Amino acid sequence: MPLSDYPLEQLRDYTSAASRPADIDGFWDATIAAVRAFPLNARFTPVDNHLTVIDTLDVSFSGADGAPIKGWLHLPAHRAPEARLPVVVHYAGYSGGRGLVNQDTRWAQAGYAHFIMDTRGQGYGGISGETADPHPSAGEVAYAGLMTRGIRSKESYYYRRLYVDAFRAVQAAQAHPEVDASRVVLAGVSQGGGITLAVAGLAAGRLDGVIGALPDVPFLQDFPRAIDIAPRGPYQEIAGFLNRHRDRYEQVLQVLNYFDGVHLGRAATARALFSVALMDDICPPSTVFAAYNAYGSEAATRKELEIYRFNNHEGGQEYHWIKQLEFVAELLTG
Repeated sequence: MPLSDYPLEQLRDYTSAASRPADIDGFWDATIAAVRAFPLNARFTPVDNHLTVIDTLDVSFSGADGAPIKGWLHLPAHRAPEARLPVVVHYAGYSGGRGLVNQDTRWAQAGYAHFIMDTRGQGYGGISGETADPHPSAGEVAYAGLMTRGIRSKESYYYRRLYVDAFRAVQAAQAHPEVDASRVVLAGVSQGGGITLAVAGLAAGRLDGVIGALPDVPFLQDFPRAIDIAPRGPYQEIAGFLNRHRDRYEQVLQVLNYFDGVHLGRAATARALFSVALMDDICPPSTVFAAYNAYGSEAATRKELEIYRFNNHEGGQEYHWIKQLEFVAELLTG
């Protein structure tokens, strides 16, 4: 796959042309306030994961509109009594869910608590899930996939519910007595990376304890450019919808603006390690640079970006995992 976006020298300074809605903070303040009216109802049930070095709990909690959301909480089996562990809250890529009980325990293997959120309405792709999306818009006719579900308004758009679920997943993780609520790191690849950026921004001033973010080749960034140039993957769902609904471009962009990680991540204060792949044809590198360059409400917010020049959407994979381990270890001890 050849380079198809701007040259690296131009990417380094690229910023999104998307305009931040004047009422975006008020919209999310009201959204978060609404979900806080529902009890969190975080429940943790031990389950057999067929492993000897990891303990796993089946998790449920109340997400957007009080809907039940599933998850896993993995803990190192040989942890010290009374220990309170830093936790990595992990969000799945597009079409994926929480997976099987022992499918991904990597952060617990590294000695941390590892909370994996199931993804409402997903889990039909490479990684299975168990959480439905009960919202009425789930039955609307729009376009195959989830990118245009409920897109008639910001109130009904699918990612409003998913971002709220993800915010509540942090609270659910913090509710477990063996988790250190003051040391939360957010992580995810692709869609999971986009959710990571959204929650990092939404947590600022609304939820204490989020100190790190690991957005890996993040999706859901710089929508206007992404839907124009991405040749493959979920952004094309929006382009396909607009191919049919030719009169709705401006209205769709207005809705998407409230969910763009470029805007949401701007408020974040957590230290961040991004990654970008320069041959990525699902999440074009310019959209990732747009998010990286906008990230952080203060100049003092520390952020880093790993660049994988010859990779497509797989990004750094096992090489980047080592970078993440080093970053989190330094974050927690520095």
